[in-house]
Amino acid sequence: MAELIASPHPEGRDGEPVETLRKRLVYESRKRGILEMDLILATFARTRLAELNEAELREYDRFLTLPDWSIYYYVTNKSKAPEPWASSWVLNELLNHSKNTGRTVRRMPDLPNRE
Repeated sequence: MAELIASPHPEGRDGEPVETLRKRLVYESRKRGILEMDLILATFARTRLAELNEAELREYDRFLTLPDWSIYYYVTNKSKAPEPWASSWVLNELLNHSKNTGRTVRRMPDLPNRE
C-alpha cells in the first residue's frame, strides 16, 4: 500500500493540502453516480473523514479512483478485492460500514453550512 500511496496520483493531486483533500473527499464521496455508492460513501465520509489522519485520507482518496462498480462490489463483499486493497485499512472500514449492523436508516447527509 505504501508504494501505491507514494506513486503519482492518477489525477495529478500530489501535494494537495490536507484540508483541501478532506473537503474534496466529502464531495467525491457524495457524487459517485450510483445511488448505493453515494449512500455508503457519503455516510462513511460524514462519520469518519474528520478523524482520519493524512495517510488514511490519501489511502481513501486512492480507493476512490477505482471504478464505481468495482468499489460497490468490494464494499458489499460481492467480489473479492485484489491486493493491495484486499488487506487495506480503508476496505476493511468500508466493509464494516456497509454491513450497517445497527440497521440505521441512511440518507444523504446534509452539506455543511458555509458561513
